[in-house]
Amino acid sequence: MLSKSTFIRGLQCEKSLYLYKHNYDLKDEAPPQLQAIFNQGTNVGILAQYLFPNGVDASPSSYLKMQESVFKTLEFIKNGEEIIYEATFQFNGVIAALDILVKDSIGWKAYEVKSSTSVSETYIMDAAIQYYTIVNSGIDLKDISIVHINNQYVKDGDIDIPELFTVESVYDKVLEVLPSIPNKITSFKNVIAQKEVPVKDIGAHCNSPYNCDFKGQCWKHIPDYSIFNISRLSTDKKFKLYQNGVLNFDELDIAPLNSNQQIQVISELEQKTFIDKTNIQNFVNNLEYPIYHLDFETMTSAIPIYDRSRPYQQLVFQYSLHIEKEDGEVNHKEYLAEAKPNIDPREDFVTQLIQDCGTFGDVLVYNIGFERGKLNDLIGLYPVYSVEINNIISRLKDLMIPFQKKWYYTPEMKGSYSVKYVLPALVPELSYQNLEIKEGGTASNTFTQMVIGDFKGDVKIMRENLLEYCKMDTFAMVKILEKLRQV
Repeated sequence: MLSKSTFIRGLQCEKSLYLYKHNYDLKDEAPPQLQAIFNQGTNVGILAQYLFPNGVDASPSSYLKMQESVFKTLEFIKNGEEIIYEATFQFNGVIAALDILVKDSIGWKAYEVKSSTSVSETYIMDAAIQYYTIVNSGIDLKDISIVHINNQYVKDGDIDIPELFTVESVYDKVLEVLPSIPNKITSFKNVIAQKEVPVKDIGAHCNSPYNCDFKGQCWKHIPDYSIFNISRLSTDKKFKLYQNGVLNFDELDIAPLNSNQQIQVISELEQKTFIDKTNIQNFVNNLEYPIYHLDFETMTSAIPIYDRSRPYQQLVFQYSLHIEKEDGEVNHKEYLAEAKPNIDPREDFVTQLIQDCGTFGDVLVYNIGFERGKLNDLIGLYPVYSVEINNIISRLKDLMIPFQKKWYYTPEMKGSYSVKYVLPALVPELSYQNLEIKEGGTASNTFTQMVIGDFKGDVKIMRENLLEYCKMDTFAMVKILEKLRQV
């Protein structure tokens, strides 16, 4: 059997399809954030049902029992139901579930719900395999549409469901690709029936349109640190080198690389640290005390939680601030919102931030575009605070610059200027590895789950973990700047 998802997997890579069917146990361990993405997709799908209310649900008792849905769907249609959720059809060894099937005065129409904000080519193929299966099951589909998120929608009170979603017909595009579907189905069935794993080398397809979950299997021959880790080298160039037999840095002609990439390669080959003392000195000398080491954490959701917010908008909920005085004294301040869906934390966030940041002295961040963007969002939301917020923006400086520009580079940074690499390279006694929360994605997903009521753990302990993680971000900045001063 082929499902809609295994059909799409086959389009991306036939080897991945074979491994999924025959060697499922070789799949990579799913990252923690993946379940949050799945949950979000489920919530979006349920909400979209309100576009066509009062339907019947053909969902199976278990995802392993999809045949139940096929029988339920046929029974519902036979009984005259006109709105069916999770309608499922089977034809030619393909089983495909549809989010919403509707019969109106024109006839049957299909709606597939996506939590993204646009229609991709992959979604067209996704709709095509559904159309193929439904029509060949005897349903005369008059239209098929993708229902996706409208990222311009601004919440004001209860969710306005017709405004939250955009319904985009893909009927014509589906008909264009439909003739290719039967041959692809036959091809994928032949792949599954093979005795051996298909021969397929790694390539750009490993990450497009999705990150393949068998990369751990297929990339075993690639060293942990290779030409694929060269910073800002295009994917095409990386695979061209690989296809020419170049995998390790010592096999590489560095002449075509830019100066920063050459520094990375030479640093690794010679185990050499590069330090541009002049530029570092200028950077350090231009900082004005007190220095406010600042870091934000944000949450995001496909379905807006607070009024005056959009789908997928990054909303501030936490900050950490280490205030460093010229005599070396360092004080810490922090903010963490209450995780409640009916209390928008952004005004409390901004008023406390204004108070904590004072009116003079540099505000040091790591990746200035992020914090500056969030502060500008807050000006748009609360223009009454525009003078104070603009004062903070005017004082922003970026601690990432010395590492982004390779003024300070060590082999341990592995081509990255992320603080998660820079900190252990410069201050090895400090590490995120001892923290329960180790990176921003987990912090964001965890807080979002707490707000919407999906979090299952101890809220008090998790709040302590969030505070500890964000505090580490700005304490890391204090220690990194201390290291820059030393050189």
